[in-house]
Amino acid sequence: MRDLILLLVVVLASLSSQAIAHSGDKAPTLLDPDEVMKRMGFDPGRAEIVTEQVAEGLYVFFGVGGNVAVNIGDDGVLIVDDEFPQLTPKILSAIREIGGEAVDFAINTHWHLDHAGGNLSLGPGGTWLVAHKNSREMMKDDHVVNAVVLAYNQLAFPENAWPNITFSNDMSLHVNGQSIDLMHFGPAHTTGDIAVFFREANAVHLGDIFVTNGYPFIDTGNGGTLDGLIRFCRKTLEQINEDTIVIPGHGPVTDYQGFVDYVEMLETIHARLVALIDAGKSLSEVYAAKPTADYDEEMGDNTVFINRGYMSLSRKRLR
Repeated sequence: MRDLILLLVVVLASLSSQAIAHSGDKAPTLLDPDEVMKRMGFDPGRAEIVTEQVAEGLYVFFGVGGNVAVNIGDDGVLIVDDEFPQLTPKILSAIREIGGEAVDFAINTHWHLDHAGGNLSLGPGGTWLVAHKNSREMMKDDHVVNAVVLAYNQLAFPENAWPNITFSNDMSLHVNGQSIDLMHFGPAHTTGDIAVFFREANAVHLGDIFVTNGYPFIDTGNGGTLDGLIRFCRKTLEQINEDTIVIPGHGPVTDYQGFVDYVEMLETIHARLVALIDAGKSLSEVYAAKPTADYDEEMGDNTVFINRGYMSLSRKRLR
């Protein structure tokens, strides 16, 4: 859950060295989602939805969770990701302001609450929910999301908030004059990530595979891997071109080159981590080696990214 990483700026000073942890998979004390939002300073009652039009009939909403892509037209309203359930009324209000009505289709890029929580209100309201089959399975049970500096227990969704439509590798929707291709390239940020390509608009929404507000979060406790994240990005690059609009899971919308730079950064840090792991370095020693030093000024705190990347690579190399 990428927003959790932003909490570092707010709470890092109040956490002990044991809580920040170089202790592998041991999670901090579990918080409930409401407490997480409180610590992050998120007040749904005061939250505002900011709208940016990126192409004809295609918009991006920025709120307090994952970025929401909105496609409106004669066939109705299709959105990609739906934030927290408390934000649904404000999302619907923003949709009406750009000429839409109720949400007909909501695609979840993955199952984390800040991207799929709106299912809890949209599903019972009749919205068709779409996701990778692994995300639907994850929504059926409780799961701990360990973001190193904090962790929370994401409770199972009720059945009326589970995706109605799922797929294994890829599927297509044809809505509002858009050919919308959904593609899964294997475990990455989670085990159920998808990239959503709006072909006519030449845009892609990548969920938390790609973020522009800091380092990515890899949910290694639930099947995510750094290797998979890079592979997913490389497969996405094969599907887009230099004119593609790239919508991240969090942070400002960017372009092809911005995404290429991100992928090259991941590959550079990956190589450094592998070299350190092969040299037998502990996680504490990896932090001391500063494998992200030349990116930290732009990307921010590296605590969570190094921890989760180290864990995913260490597991692979121990097999």
